[in-house]
Amino acid sequence: MAGQGCQFGGGGGGQITLEDLTAGPGPEPEGESTESVSNSNAVLEEGDEQPEGEEGDRLFSYWQTIGRGHRVEVPREMAEPIQQLTRNNQPQDREMVPFAQISQKKKCDQVLYEKRRYEKAKWACVNLDEGNYEQATCLGFMKLMRYICGQNSSGLYLGMTLPIVTIVRTNQSRSELLSTVTVAYHLPGQFQDQIPQPSVADIQIEEWPANIVYTRPFNGVTNEDSILQEINQLAEYLDNPEPLLQDTFIIARYSNPAAPNHQNEIWFIQRP
Repeated sequence: MAGQGCQFGGGGGGQITLEDLTAGPGPEPEGESTESVSNSNAVLEEGDEQPEGEEGDRLFSYWQTIGRGHRVEVPREMAEPIQQLTRNNQPQDREMVPFAQISQKKKCDQVLYEKRRYEKAKWACVNLDEGNYEQATCLGFMKLMRYICGQNSSGLYLGMTLPIVTIVRTNQSRSELLSTVTVAYHLPGQFQDQIPQPSVADIQIEEWPANIVYTRPFNGVTNEDSILQEINQLAEYLDNPEPLLQDTFIIARYSNPAAPNHQNEIWFIQRP
């Protein structure tokens, strides 16, 4: 990958959590972190109706609270995509990004990491450089939300796929994340050949080549500190890091909105 493209070879990023995406609104707390706000509010249960009227306003207000936690203003135009994604993001509606497991490394029955192959596929990507990791990733994901929720050439709701991935770059010592971030969404299988084109120029459709990745799960919040910690932890477990990219990594998010813990993976990417 060249330049600021969003393929596995470069870019960086993260995203607002899937819990944030579908959590029900509550009274705005003061002095709490975004994480505690998310966990303190009820999650919409499977089969709930799309929020309308006052409930829709409360859901939008909740998202504004989440946005402020990331130093992002959530514009009023996000109200409809928020409601649509909340209504449709049920477990049975989510499509998993397909892969083939190649091998696992275990120690005392604990999986240290897994080797996988992901095939060539189309992804919708947003690249930003806001100077602040959380701010950039939230802005990027809101752009993708609008694309998913009908702001595309088909006018259709495209459907949620998991994981939402982010591609991060580090400095040489892996002690700092670089400011350029990418947020990426795997197009559902039915749209891989007939791609709904984005309505805005800052969403790019990229075809990522087939890739081998080494993955390790982790739970909890994703921020700059936790990402760097997980990168360095997986690096310690890998037998031979030389064939892998040394400064470009992927954060994958899987969390069920009703889950108490955020479910993530760190991915190392094998060199072509």
